[in-house]
Amino acid sequence: MSGGRPPKLPRPRGRRLPTTGKKTFGRAPGDRPSTSRKSRAFRTRMAVAPATLLALVCALLLDGYLYAEIGNDARVHAAHSYRSVPERLRSGGPVITFDRQGKATEHSIPAKTIALTFDDGPDPRWTPEILAVLRKHHVPGTFFVLGQMVVRHPGLVRRMVAAGHEIGVHTFSHVDLSYQDKQRMNRELAQSQLALAGAAGVTSSLFRAPYASEVSALDDRTWPVQRHVGAKGYVSAFVDTDSEDWRRPPVKEIVQNATPRGTKGASVLFHDAGGNRSRTVQALERYIHRMAARGYSFTTITGALGAKSANHPAPALRVWEGRTLIWAALATQYALPVLIGLLGVVGFSVFGRLLLMLGLAWWHRRTRDRRRYTLVQEVGDPVSVIVPAYNEKECIAHTLHSLTASTHPVEILVVDDGSTDGTGDIVEAMGLPNVRVLRQPNAGKPAALNNGIANARHELIVMMDGDTVFEPTTVRELVRPFADSRVGAVAGNAKVGNRNRLIGAWQHIEYVMGFNLDRRMYDLLRCMPTIPGAIGAFRRRALLDAGGMSADTLAEDTDITIALHRAGWRVVYQEHARAWTEAPGTLGQLWKQRYRWSYGTLQALWKHRRALVDRGPSGRFGRVGLPLVVLFQILTPLFAPLIDLFTLYGVIFVDPVRSLAAWGALLLVQLLGAAYAFRLDGERYRVLAVLPLQQIVYRQLMYLVLLHSCVTAATGALLPWQKLKRTGEVEAPRAAEAVR
Repeated sequence: MSGGRPPKLPRPRGRRLPTTGKKTFGRAPGDRPSTSRKSRAFRTRMAVAPATLLALVCALLLDGYLYAEIGNDARVHAAHSYRSVPERLRSGGPVITFDRQGKATEHSIPAKTIALTFDDGPDPRWTPEILAVLRKHHVPGTFFVLGQMVVRHPGLVRRMVAAGHEIGVHTFSHVDLSYQDKQRMNRELAQSQLALAGAAGVTSSLFRAPYASEVSALDDRTWPVQRHVGAKGYVSAFVDTDSEDWRRPPVKEIVQNATPRGTKGASVLFHDAGGNRSRTVQALERYIHRMAARGYSFTTITGALGAKSANHPAPALRVWEGRTLIWAALATQYALPVLIGLLGVVGFSVFGRLLLMLGLAWWHRRTRDRRRYTLVQEVGDPVSVIVPAYNEKECIAHTLHSLTASTHPVEILVVDDGSTDGTGDIVEAMGLPNVRVLRQPNAGKPAALNNGIANARHELIVMMDGDTVFEPTTVRELVRPFADSRVGAVAGNAKVGNRNRLIGAWQHIEYVMGFNLDRRMYDLLRCMPTIPGAIGAFRRRALLDAGGMSADTLAEDTDITIALHRAGWRVVYQEHARAWTEAPGTLGQLWKQRYRWSYGTLQALWKHRRALVDRGPSGRFGRVGLPLVVLFQILTPLFAPLIDLFTLYGVIFVDPVRSLAAWGALLLVQLLGAAYAFRLDGERYRVLAVLPLQQIVYRQLMYLVLLHSCVTAATGALLPWQKLKRTGEVEAPRAAEAVR
């Protein structure tokens, strides 16, 4: 297949995308440092990803708090001794005030006077009906509201105030304050006042404690609460007549319970929230008729005492602070259903992808084990191996030694892309047979590959990275599929060589389960999206048809793979052709690599978007391959953090056992999938011990990388090539270790 001077490669077809700027392996000597303006823009984009996740966390926290799932204390104290409570208060009127010296005074409701009070609202279902009954009979009421309900339904509080009703504080989250410290009590009061200010522009000096409705129930546990609240200027409003509508008795019984004896005045307790209050609404209608017929008048708590209203205009600052809280809660209220819906879609996609990969991987192996495949014709044509190199002095010797040990005839072209560390000199000093060095000014990896292709002597071309080593049989296995004349390119099996450290082990799992299992699936579906830069083989003719290696994107491997599909060539996967590459050894280096990969993939997908409407092979890839890549490599990973966030939400706010069990079930499924992938690749299972930690730490980093890449792509920012620091610790594995 070789012979003659190779034709000059044409320029890539189509207009170059301006979004990537200059492509270099690393910073060339003449490159100018980025300006402070670009640096600020980069820092801004870097902050978007964690800021987005932080916003989601805050939304979940706010939602949990508003629905009493966070910070909720369900304890309710039982009867207790009451030695510290003045007896006159326990047998006195339902209203208690405190003077500046802390002395308590009880107040009774005047005869033939009813102060209707309603606890636990506002409720969007029942509060409007109760307001309608009060409006119909021109009766005022006193509503002891919960701050969390006010935040969720501020319009109802505005209606109460506009109708002349009185608002009291019933804490923010309906906790028994006798179990809380002073800081929690102050917080419950302050947050309730903030909610009232934001909802209706008022504050209230009227207070009713949950689970302590009657003064006769005051004891040594609840009395300190009342004294603390009284010292802050609050009027404590109890009841002396309880309708007991919270038990949901018949309407007639509710009316009877709420009726005071004789002509006594009363502070009467109803509820406008906390469950089905249809009987309360019916009973209230009858009760007002009944008491009016008996000559009773209706007023508010402060009205019954002949005092000014307990509601006061809130300071402007508090109003805006409260509105901010309400707006945030409103945004959360609308966002949470969307996020829950996305969670369902993501969960379905994660499981669906895993099942699809495992099923197709099983079928892929079964087809490869068939006799007709194992007896496929050997390809003996010599191969040109192109090694683009920029400052690879640590790795290049291992790479070349592994190539010279190849059992297949090869010529090796090392394209020195303007290295400043003497990479080219090292190669020449090695004096290896069939190795040529091509030097060029720093121009980027695509230019280096095109230079190598133009100078290659053979029709079959293998491309690899300068930090990668091959096994002796790698090239021979890699070119076997070219026995089929329809095959234009072959993707090899890239493996992590430096897997002895934690970060390397995480990447090893990802390579085996994520990349290679994916490629088996894509191989069967005939829509392989990426030939890894570490190991790939091509026909020269196919490269020419695809326009050569393009510098349009940062993912030239994905770009050329899609271009080959669109040109009508088949791209297959050869799992037996193994390459050992040096994965990033630090989180910073890993971030840089994956950031470039993710951003480059987005660029490649955008560049080839017209494949969606093309006909023929291009259209087939566009309607099969592109949607799968977008769904499985972009959308699903982009929203996958919802799984972890809602798990954390469930552990802290809802049911920790069930939440952890659900997350554990997902982890178990992934573990089984990873074990099967390791079995297919002949890998040892022991490294899977770090899989749980990978899911907790490593996967979150990948989320942020992808989110950051999407932000960068959306803003059209420039992103240069980034050279990773190498150690040269990966050598060609011994034969006995080749598959481990």
